Amino acid sequence: MQINSVSNILLRWYDNNKRDLPIRLTKDPYKIWISEIMLQQTQMKTAIPYYIRWIDKFPTLESVAKSKSDRILKLWEGLGYYRRCLNFHKASKIVIDKYDGRIPSDYESFKALPGVGEYTVGAVLSIAFGVALPAIDGNVNRVMSRFNGIKNLTKRNKDILYNCIVSLFNKSDPGDINQALMEIGALLCVPKNPLCNKCPLSNNCKAFKNGNPELYPTKIKRLPKPHFTVVTAIIWRKEKFYIQKRSQKKMLGGLWEFPGGKVEKGENLKNALIREIEEECHFTPDIIKKATSIVHAYSHFSITMHCYHCREKEKKILDQSSSNWITVNEISKYSFPKANHKIFNFMNKNDWNI
Repeated sequence: MQINSVSNILLRWYDNNKRDLPIRLTKDPYKIWISEIMLQQTQMKTAIPYYIRWIDKFPTLESVAKSKSDRILKLWEGLGYYRRCLNFHKASKIVIDKYDGRIPSDYESFKALPGVGEYTVGAVLSIAFGVALPAIDGNVNRVMSRFNGIKNLTKRNKDILYNCIVSLFNKSDPGDINQALMEIGALLCVPKNPLCNKCPLSNNCKAFKNGNPELYPTKIKRLPKPHFTVVTAIIWRKEKFYIQKRSQKKMLGGLWEFPGGKVEKGENLKNALIREIEEECHFTPDIIKKATSIVHAYSHFSITMHCYHCREKEKKILDQSSSNWITVNEISKYSFPKANHKIFNFMNKNDWNI
């Protein structure tokens, strides 16, 4: 089948079957950019409410650049992968300062911005500016691997898939071609039990003709996620408790949390907590009682977090810009990791008192 015919089939299918999503109601490169950042490692149904709230609070890129990181992290709270948010904040300032607020439409300039990878470049520049660049995410990789009958995603085979998508752009809107492939991957050409009978590409799909599209591409065997034991402290000073802000260079950077850390092999939980508090807060806590334990999974590891009520023996915790004392009613003013919110939810349903 000729490439032009495949392009026409894709565009016709996309026009008739694409989901009615708020992120598709604009050609504003700022809105397309932030939507693509939110959709990284995140399902569409999860990202959409965040996108709507974000645009309501930050209608322009300049409004993002002028905001403090605490405010944008609070709006991002719960979406995860917070480095995306901080990088977007940095990138917005660069665009305002270096490009007079105009998002660059050339590959090199846009790719150089913090947090912008190959997929983001392809998605934003093709959809917002009509630049003929593929936007290859996991969905598109799967669609094109099956269409071309390619199992192993070697460097050479990835180049073949890339060039195949480029050939589809001939006299077609590259943004719509990219989105059509993404949509087929999200709705029809799914990892398990693909809906080949509804796919517009099935008549020319080599994996479908070979009888088992689920074998394409070959799945990468992943190592088991490590699990860590963590201790944290709710350190009370009368009706307030202590929180501290994580460095922006760390995972979950910029978020607030209870002090604490990993338990070393063979270490007693309370001894580990005392050690961590002495290292972070430079004083020995008075451990009152166990508050709760929660289990939480991150992308590459999981934790069991044991949380204890504690008191200062004396006012010895140094007050810094990266720490604060807050009441239970002030929790909503700060952005916390999901693991902390699990503790908050438990305490709200049970008893905050010590």
